[in-house]
Amino acid sequence: MFLISDALAADAAAGGAAGAVMQFIPLLLIIVVFWLFLIRPQQKRAKEHQKMVDGLNVGDEVMTAGGILGRVAGLDEQNVKLQIAEVDGKAVCIRIGRVTVANVLPKGTVKF
Repeated sequence: MFLISDALAADAAAGGAAGAVMQFIPLLLIIVVFWLFLIRPQQKRAKEHQKMVDGLNVGDEVMTAGGILGRVAGLDEQNVKLQIAEVDGKAVCIRIGRVTVANVLPKGTVKF
């Protein structure tokens, strides 16, 4: 009985290092797949969105994340003044956060 347990312990010690590496390979593979297919594309989209938001100018026509279309009437560091309509010759404007701008539209898309 003592010989069998000694033999099993020796076998486990000899293959233990290789077995431990083989157990980490699937974990490393999962991490690499997540990085390639989820994290990296999301970081790329975030950089493109930040570049688009930084490039906003007065007069650009935009769509917000909520689907509101309008023309940029004013800008500051964190907010955008967006003209969404015209009533009796007066502009109707709302103030939104810069990060809520989803798309810059081609000129002439928004008509009041």
